[in-house]
Amino acid sequence: MTTSTPPRVRTTVFSPRLAALIDDHVGQDVFRLEPDTIGIAGHEVADRILAARRATEAERPTFKPLHGRSISRTEASTVTRTIGNDVRDALKGALPLPKDVDLSGPWPLTGHLFLRDLILGRDPYRLRMLMSRNLELTPKLTWSVIALGAALPGWPRPSDGRTGLANRAARATGYQERRYAMGVYRRAAAPVCFTVSTLVANALWLGAPFDEATPNRNLIHESLRLLPPSWNILRNASPEYPAVDGRIGEKDDVLLLPLLSHRDPALWDGPDAFRPERWDTLDPDTAPGYLPFGHSSERCWGRHMVMPLAELLLDLIRGSGLVLDPDQRVGKVPLLGLLGVEEVRLRKAARVR
Repeated sequence: MTTSTPPRVRTTVFSPRLAALIDDHVGQDVFRLEPDTIGIAGHEVADRILAARRATEAERPTFKPLHGRSISRTEASTVTRTIGNDVRDALKGALPLPKDVDLSGPWPLTGHLFLRDLILGRDPYRLRMLMSRNLELTPKLTWSVIALGAALPGWPRPSDGRTGLANRAARATGYQERRYAMGVYRRAAAPVCFTVSTLVANALWLGAPFDEATPNRNLIHESLRLLPPSWNILRNASPEYPAVDGRIGEKDDVLLLPLLSHRDPALWDGPDAFRPERWDTLDPDTAPGYLPFGHSSERCWGRHMVMPLAELLLDLIRGSGLVLDPDQRVGKVPLLGLLGVEEVRLRKAARVR
């Protein structure tokens, strides 16, 4: 399936599996995806499923067990508050923005590197290197880098010049604790940089050039609707679910699909169109079927970091005169855990003679 955004003459092409999901199941409530997996796109059923029980540690995307070691909700909450404070410090100017910052180039990579340096620029290299997008290629590569970093001599010590997240890692002693601390550092910081840069790249692709009167917040919420970075929410088979809907078996895993509920024609006027003005009257916290940060029963803990960072990037871009490369007409959306256009080319506007 393809969706277009006139009059910009750009086409978004989803991977075959994502396209098939959209073509075959938009507007449906409950359907079988695999012999052991039920898909959920109806917002009412999704609400009941997500309210039926809390996510288990294996279902939490960021704080799943790390190398077999559980991350408690208390620890996860503490780590989230720590990176949240680091983001707030960055936004307050603890690390000044470089003058004449150049955000041209391929996105989301350019935005990711900018955010890495903005938030984590004071941290030791062995920690900052964990932000590399190349580590997304395989978990084995990630853990090889972590193992090397934990084993090298000269482990950093806590310092006033570093982020709270880095100082948390610096207090680790012994190889196993250092390896765990590096894993937590990546788990906490990388999703912030990855998600925000992808979200902004999606907004640029779907809507640029933007109307000057359109608030950044509207652009972000509409981008989250059409290309939700977390496009599915997995819940493993649980005895609560057959009671919610008889089409769900006792051994069925459940895959909730914001990718589809965000396009449900029963919920959205012009569901495939990029219309940021719809958020002038809609409340993102209560709009039916809108789940970019999860359900009200268990919101994503990082949502308060995503919005201000995304607005900062959009402010910088909108004030810089940068434009999308007019020669780029097709944006591909691969099947990845983080949904987004794989590359959006941003460049300086041509001078008018």
